[in-house]
Parts: sequence; structure tokens; C-alpha cells
Amino acid sequence: MPEPKLTGFWSRLSQVVYMVSFVLKRGALALFTLLFIICLTYILMDTVPGGPFLGEKAISARVLQELERKYGLDKPLPVQIKNYIFSLVKGDLGVSLRMQKNRPVATIIKEMFPVSAKVGAISIIWAVIAGISFGCLAAYWRGKWPDSLLQVITTLGIAFPSFVTATALLILFAGGVFKIFPTSGLSQGPLSFVLPCFTLGLVPMCSIARYTRSSMLEVLSKPYIKTVRSYGLPVPMIIFRHALRNALIPVVSYMGPMIAAVLTGGFVVESVFNIPGLGRYFIQSISNRDYPIIMGTTIFFAALVILMSFTVDVIYRIIDPRIQIDNEPGRG
Repeated sequence: MPEPKLTGFWSRLSQVVYMVSFVLKRGALALFTLLFIICLTYILMDTVPGGPFLGEKAISARVLQELERKYGLDKPLPVQIKNYIFSLVKGDLGVSLRMQKNRPVATIIKEMFPVSAKVGAISIIWAVIAGISFGCLAAYWRGKWPDSLLQVITTLGIAFPSFVTATALLILFAGGVFKIFPTSGLSQGPLSFVLPCFTLGLVPMCSIARYTRSSMLEVLSKPYIKTVRSYGLPVPMIIFRHALRNALIPVVSYMGPMIAAVLTGGFVVESVFNIPGLGRYFIQSISNRDYPIIMGTTIFFAALVILMSFTVDVIYRIIDPRIQIDNEPGRG
């Protein structure tokens, strides 16, 4: 009788070894991806005409040379990239060269990101709840008018760019017809969050609804769902208890990058609604050629996307353990 216990031990050990190797491989891939993004961003910045010290006021060539020497911009490009990576490893993202001169970039990100994260978190919550609910309803009413109506809404929601939606909402509900919500900023209480959060979460909500509907239709046709139906269980229980878990796998795949993108606040949404978040500040840093802020925010956004992608892979194995089993060494 000890053989089954021994077999179970080796099986669990194999799963642990697989997960450790998976984490190490993904970690190495994440570092390589981040390094590639750093080099590519630095090269692109160097090729763009202008610089952080060339503003409205003309400066002499000598002053420009001294400023470039002070901040290490006079060195060859490979040396600049090497020095930046070494500083980054020490936790130093540099200082702002123009927008908030000599202020640490890490401090700026720390102050700006919570605003974007707050707007993004609210957008994610309503997009996920509404998207999954609408997708389940569309699958349940397949071929009927609620399904057709939801498909029209989700198609239009995905088709319209964010700036079109934001502008239309401002005209209708802020500065034009109804004047219910504030036109800009977040300083006027909860109503200030309604329009930007709705705009930022609209496209993710529509995409989640479409993914949920498609996946739910496939799951509802499975034999085990037909067996559950034969027991006479209520339809809501069949959908939300037995079918939804398997139907969420494609949704989870989409939600990883979606959460990372939404949490950054959305460049367009923050600009249109004049929200003092990191996304809007990033756009301004590009216009001002503030290289350290451009690099710092790009690395921050990239790291967030990579982290979300890694988290999705782990959640995959929690939702459906068969994904892990199918990828174990020796199982083809």
C-alpha cells in the first residue's frame, strides 16, 4: 500500500518543480523584455529632434554643452544606456530635466500614479461586473432581442475611439445639454469620477461581454452542462455556478493586459477630462522632451503590463488545473 502514497508524493513534487521552473523562466523573459524596452525607448528618444534644454528661450552652445555634461547626455548612446541601466538597478530613475527640474522621477510617479490607479480601479470594477453579466445574459438569450441589443451596444462601444466617447459625454452631460457632471478634474466629489470612469471602462466592458458570451455559449453546449440541466436546477445556478468558471478562462486572458492598461489611467481620457494622473503627465513629458520622466514612466508601464501577464498565467492554473498538467514535463 505505500506505492500510491509514494506516487502521490512524486506527483506533487513534479508539480512544484514545474511551477518553480515556470516562474524562473518567466522571470528571465520578463527581465529580457524590460531590458529590450529600455534600450528601444532610449534609442527612439535619441533619434527625435530637439532636447530637454531647447525651449522657448535660446541658450548658448556653451551652456547647452555644460548642461549635457552635467546630466551625462554628452556621452555616446551605448554609454548612456549602460549608465542608465546601472542607475536603474540601484533604484535611481533619475531627475526631471524640465517639467519639475531636479525632482526625482520616482517621487513624481509615486505622486501621480495613485490618481490614475483610482480612476482605473473604478473603471475595472464596473467593466468586469457589467461585462460578465451582460455576456451571460446574451448567451442565455441567444438569438433573441436582448442578445441582439447587447451585440449592437458592445460593437458600437468598441468601434468608437475613447476621445470620441469622452467628447460626446462632455457635450451631453457636462457642458452642453444636461450639465449634470463636472467638465474636468476630480475635485468636485464622486460625480467627477462618473464620466472618466465610464469612458475608460467602456471598451473593456464591451470586450469582456463579447468574450464571456462566446465562451459561455461554448461551455453551455458541453455534455456536463446538459447533465446538470437534467437535474432541473435553476438557470442562474447553472450559469453562474457550473458554467461561468470554465467560461472565464478567455476572459482572464484578456483581463491581464486590460488591467495594466486601465490602471495607468488612459492617456486620452486623462487629457480630455484634465485629470492630473500619470498618463496625462507622460504625454506632457514627451512634448517637453523630459527624457528621465519618459524613461521612468515607460519602464513603470511596461513592468506593470509584464506583471499582469505573469499574474494571468498563474490564475490560469488556479481556474483550470488541467492547464498546468498538460504543460508538465513529459506529458507532451
